[in-house]
Amino acid sequence: MKKLIICAICAICGFTTANAQGKFGHVNTQEIIQAMPEYDKAKNEIDALQKQYEADLKSMQDELQKKGEAFEKEQATLPENIKQRRQQELNEMYQKIQQSYQDNQQALAKASQEKMQAIQAKVLEAIGAVGQAGQYVYIMENGSLPYISTTLSTDITAQVKAKLGLK
Repeated sequence: MKKLIICAICAICGFTTANAQGKFGHVNTQEIIQAMPEYDKAKNEIDALQKQYEADLKSMQDELQKKGEAFEKEQATLPENIKQRRQQELNEMYQKIQQSYQDNQQALAKASQEKMQAIQAKVLEAIGAVGQAGQYVYIMENGSLPYISTTLSTDITAQVKAKLGLK
């Protein structure tokens, strides 16, 4: 009786272990994202926005520099109250430039994040579809783990690209 129970437990464990072995995949999402036309479009839009912000800041800095140079030239002849007011104006302009720079950096980061979220969601959806169709147990990001066996795990990057209609 004991032997029968032990044999049954061994058989169940062996059956469970055999069924638990599944297919594993790995994918390079960066390669996929960079191949997407949406990525190029988003990158171009972010680059254009950055150039616009840089031009605006340059304009503000040029104006500050002109006013600063004009103030230095006439500083000796100005009454004290006007001198202080102009120094205050220059300080306010400088602070405005600093604030604009910080606001621009935050706006760029937010715009980039929003554009990339849509792209990443599309890639994740394609990975899920390939995973389901191929009956994969796990699909891991290539490089996210210290080691991924390329013989025991299948690279599905090409399949995901195909699912997205990429070359």
